[in-house]
Amino acid sequence: MPRYTVHVRGEWLAVPCQTGTNTVRWLGKEAVRRYMKNKPDNGGFNSVEEVKFCVRRCKGLGLLDHDDTLEDTLEDNEFVEVVIEGDVASPDFILSKLEGIYLYSKYQEPEKYIYLDGRSLTTKDLVNLGKGLYKIKLTPEAEDKVRQSREVIEKIVKEQTVVYGITTGFGKFARTVIPTSKLKELQVNLVRSHSAGVGKPLSPERSRMLLALRINVLAKGYSGISLETLQQVIEAFNASCLPYIPEKGTVGASGDLAPLSHLALGLIGEGKMWSPKSGWADAKYVLQAHGLKPITLKPKEGLALINGTQMISSLGCEAVERASAIARQADIVAALTLEVLKGTTRAFDTDIHEVRAHRGQIEVAFRFRSLLDSDHHPSEIAESHRFCDRVQDAYTLRCCPQVHGVVNDTIAFVKDIITTEINSATDNPMVFAERGETISGGNFHGEYPAKVLDYLAIGVHELAAISERRIERLCNPSLSELPAFLVTEGGLNSGFMIAHCTAAALVSENKALCHPSSVDSLSTSAATEDHVSMGGWASRKALKVIEHVEQVLAIELLAACQGIEFLRPLRTTTPLEKVYDLVRSVVRPWLKDRFMAPDIEAAHRLLVEQKVWEVAEPYIEKYRREHIPESRPVSPTAFSLDSLRMNKCVGTDHSDQE
Repeated sequence: MPRYTVHVRGEWLAVPCQTGTNTVRWLGKEAVRRYMKNKPDNGGFNSVEEVKFCVRRCKGLGLLDHDDTLEDTLEDNEFVEVVIEGDVASPDFILSKLEGIYLYSKYQEPEKYIYLDGRSLTTKDLVNLGKGLYKIKLTPEAEDKVRQSREVIEKIVKEQTVVYGITTGFGKFARTVIPTSKLKELQVNLVRSHSAGVGKPLSPERSRMLLALRINVLAKGYSGISLETLQQVIEAFNASCLPYIPEKGTVGASGDLAPLSHLALGLIGEGKMWSPKSGWADAKYVLQAHGLKPITLKPKEGLALINGTQMISSLGCEAVERASAIARQADIVAALTLEVLKGTTRAFDTDIHEVRAHRGQIEVAFRFRSLLDSDHHPSEIAESHRFCDRVQDAYTLRCCPQVHGVVNDTIAFVKDIITTEINSATDNPMVFAERGETISGGNFHGEYPAKVLDYLAIGVHELAAISERRIERLCNPSLSELPAFLVTEGGLNSGFMIAHCTAAALVSENKALCHPSSVDSLSTSAATEDHVSMGGWASRKALKVIEHVEQVLAIELLAACQGIEFLRPLRTTTPLEKVYDLVRSVVRPWLKDRFMAPDIEAAHRLLVEQKVWEVAEPYIEKYRREHIPESRPVSPTAFSLDSLRMNKCVGTDHSDQE
């Protein structure tokens, strides 16, 4: 018998259908009838017949014709919405937001797997899991460790030993012993009461990262979760059933309790959940639509799902990967600006940087040489001012290796800490199967990721700070020898005048966002948790700072390409001409004033998707091969950690090839 899940005025209703020949109109009326039946006042209606409505799919929001049959229009278990005429939807109603359509169109169920063992996940792996590129399986070794850990918990319950969080309450209630008959209820109550977050929900991509990271930590075998329950969590991930997780509410110790509780709440079939098939709906219906059952929590399992730093760390992984991407591309954008401003490459000479041997500085100088070396890539622009009387450039050009370099080294340092964190056990109490006991500790404290993400925000911000000054030089005719604000008929046209103001505004916002959140602490849980990391805000604002950096560099990229227009017919180096061509494939030259925001967004997308790096990287690496051993990588961490795969198959299911 076909069955449909129908949304009416905030209510989700399961509507069975005896025959597929029933029409969409019948489904709408039946859903309204059931809605009225559940309301004391019949929902404000006298009869179903007086209700006028339209019916649309939740997936894509397409309107359905009332006369079409259900078997021709809908799939079994499909989610639809009945919109009653005259109702005004709340602007906060998630189901109807436009980004939902974007997510439906982007998601494709992956066929490849990543094997998790709790100790070899990389930041890049986690971001790819967030993008939905892989499903998850456990390694056999991880499965064994999870089983052994659970045996310890079963023994504690059987012997009625008093152990925190298993047979006692939590926080201030740690001394309250719970009767054996109520141990399962204890875990459900924990999840429900701790689901107290507020604010916008995490995007499906970020929810997917958070869920994947929690699975990785549970796979270490120190949490006491049963293998059966962990496999249910993995099944939910692989079906992309993602709970509603508000972004605010964690203080970063005892772990990210509020967001992880919302994660667990969806898995037990309560609260809201998202999947590509359903959009946002009640969790129990989303799980049911995918053939999954809500998890029934056993002793310790609620605590195992919610105790740890995975919110901070998963967002931290995204921050590190995006920071790495924009830092690489910042060198390319700055090199293009230097060409437009007719700067010199003498400041990037190898010997200068070898005597101040910071890895990041050496690498950035090398990238500039690889893009600007006139012996390797002849530049007509550089040749045009070879014999000018300028001796040296402004700091924003001359000191790029020193300023961009420390950003690269900062990212490498932060990546090392975050990589350790995402492969760490962060529960309390910890279950040590080899010792047959549990030990209470403080691994849930988020100080490590909180501190380094504050540091990351401060470091990466400098890319925007120096970029904004280069934009000023491009727009200021007294500094650039180009038309004011990079446009002809100045006065009639304003050109890049306000684009520069936007860059300045973003840099100013970053100055406030770079104030470290981890210097703050407030005592919580009746002073039992009397020092906290505030890492949740550290991770969220680091991402906001990085987004601003991307946008400022997008404006500089547009401005530099516009500057090239005024130097034609002269051409720059081959790699930079390729970058120019890439930009011109999405943004046309600025001949007169037009709507600028879409141009900035188009350039921003090029940077976020690393298209600028993809164009320039082959030239950089070719230059590297031809100039070894003069070049050194930014950091061994940045190269070795991404290439290591300890006991893990990435991208292919080898389960049948043992």
